[in-house]
Amino acid sequence: MKRTRWLWAVVLVALIAAGCGNDDDGGDTAHPENELVIGSVMPETGALAFLVSPMVEGIGLAMEDIAAANGNVRLLTGDTATDPDVAPEAVNRLLGEGAHVIVGAAASGVSQSFIQTLYDAQIPQCSPSNTSPSFSTQENAAFYVRTVPPDEAVSPILASIVAADGATNVAIPARADDWGNALSSLLVDSFAKLGVGAQIIAYDEDATSYDATVAAIESMGADAVVLVTFAEGAQIIRGMLEVGIPPDAMYGSDGIYDRNLAETVDPSNPNVLDGFVAVTAGGGDEFSERLVERTGGDVAYGGQSYDCVVVLALAALAAGSTAGPAIIDQIQAVTRGGQKCFSFAECAGLIAEGADIDYDGVSGPLELDDVGDPTFGRYLIAEFIDGVLTVTGSQDVDLAELG
Repeated sequence: MKRTRWLWAVVLVALIAAGCGNDDDGGDTAHPENELVIGSVMPETGALAFLVSPMVEGIGLAMEDIAAANGNVRLLTGDTATDPDVAPEAVNRLLGEGAHVIVGAAASGVSQSFIQTLYDAQIPQCSPSNTSPSFSTQENAAFYVRTVPPDEAVSPILASIVAADGATNVAIPARADDWGNALSSLLVDSFAKLGVGAQIIAYDEDATSYDATVAAIESMGADAVVLVTFAEGAQIIRGMLEVGIPPDAMYGSDGIYDRNLAETVDPSNPNVLDGFVAVTAGGGDEFSERLVERTGGDVAYGGQSYDCVVVLALAALAAGSTAGPAIIDQIQAVTRGGQKCFSFAECAGLIAEGADIDYDGVSGPLELDDVGDPTFGRYLIAEFIDGVLTVTGSQDVDLAELG
């Protein structure tokens, strides 16, 4: 919608102000009453800690770019420990310290542990990596958006890769949590459409042994295995190798997209996983190059993390407010249906001129729909080759075409 000129004066004073703080120590607080405080809750420890580097660095790059454009934002951080029992404490601390919005969590099940708190407090949340379909329909997700599509987008990609390799009988060991249950069920449906048989082998993510899971895979006589796991998948892989299942019959979803996975499985054999294929959400090449300079090679969800921060900041700018309801009312609007722009600086300038904007992010054209899901996804396909997880291709998905 068109916005009146008096609002732009308010906006310019409110959020294109002096400086930016980017850590827990506060930074520039010359105009704290106008400052957008962003609380980040990431898995610094726990079963998804291996994914944290590109997400944290993506957030950091966004903060730097906003600061360079004189955006008035500050970052607070908390560790979810990839644990639904720990994450709410971190979120409550950030809210107590003044966070206006939350970026995270990484795991769908962890976000579920505090989404009601944010709904009650009317605090917008943007996750860069929650892929469970549940968020698209649940009533308490009214203040929730994400920059990665739900798993309806990736399940056909994974199934197609496995089917193209000739598999006919697929085992799907899957965490028995919100994400694992959803993705494994979607994979079974995707395999069925391709005429491939698939069976879910659900397991307790807190189990101390996965021998029963490996035994079930072996008894199936599976000719391919798709792991819907977090870090514990390394133990399952180790067990599968011991019973003679080769790595080129194994495939990983995003929860185990880890370039150090081979070393974790067998530190003495760098080629232990050669042939293993994994798929994860990715971003544009230019941003990935920036990210790699900081992470040494990890890019998974870095672009989506960057975009969460920028979208929240642009929504606050368009609203002329740091109030949660005002921000959430603008989030979809700044990602669709307006004048295309490709950075916080460019988009903020257009907002100041009174334009409606359509931010296309570093992870792709977001086009957030009415429930806060992106309608576009970019996925990286990688394989362990000579001990290195090497990107061998990518695939873009327009969810409107999935039907």
